[in-house]
Amino acid sequence: MNKYGNNSGNAAERLDIHNSEVPEVCAACEARHGGICGALDPQQLLALSKSSSRHRVSSGAELVGDAEAVDHYSNVLSGVVKLTKTLSDGRQQIVGLQFAPDFVGRPFKDESTLNAEAATDVSVCSFPKAALERMIKESAGLEHRLLQQTLKELDEARDWMVTLGRKSAAEKVASLLLLIARNINPYADPESETVEFDLPLTRADIADYLGLTIETVSRQITKLRADGVIDIRNNRHITVPDIARLEVRTGA
Repeated sequence: MNKYGNNSGNAAERLDIHNSEVPEVCAACEARHGGICGALDPQQLLALSKSSSRHRVSSGAELVGDAEAVDHYSNVLSGVVKLTKTLSDGRQQIVGLQFAPDFVGRPFKDESTLNAEAATDVSVCSFPKAALERMIKESAGLEHRLLQQTLKELDEARDWMVTLGRKSAAEKVASLLLLIARNINPYADPESETVEFDLPLTRADIADYLGLTIETVSRQITKLRADGVIDIRNNRHITVPDIARLEVRTGA
């Protein structure tokens, strides 16, 4: 990875590691509470912050390339990262999306097996591979937090296998919109029934991700809009008035 490589927690969790001792840049970071850094004590955060750096990555820019040597890892602070796999003949498949505060990278591996691209403008906090892997060996809490994310991604991949293999086109589109709605803003009120977001993927990307044609994707989105399940403004801004209604349309 080059240097440009979910929930924020409740109030009690925010006070659990003596914020006065936490580096200023970390104390102000919302992603810290739900991401891997939430497993670090103030001294470990201080050590990691000395070698970390924040970057803004423009939509469409690459964070890490397939088969690229890994020398940095990153936490997603905001925005959406698109993970893709490229075949030998150049064909490409979207295999996942990452949101704040997800961890981008594969610890203890010298070469990336995926391409990570900013699907939207993205803010990341990057740190050297060697520094983090040393800290993983020293911190059972950090190792546990990474395992939790790995298992979460495994569960999501299994759910997505069902979506791609068994669901109808309408259910596939609804499932993707629900995935985005639930993850794109991890700091939103979890009790709110209404969700708003800008689609992080183009119609072509959605079609690729779901194994559908662009026309089918557009048709299903139009139907969800006509049925009042979603509202669309400026072709990209989605409002979900009632998240439960969208969930019903996923067939889950």
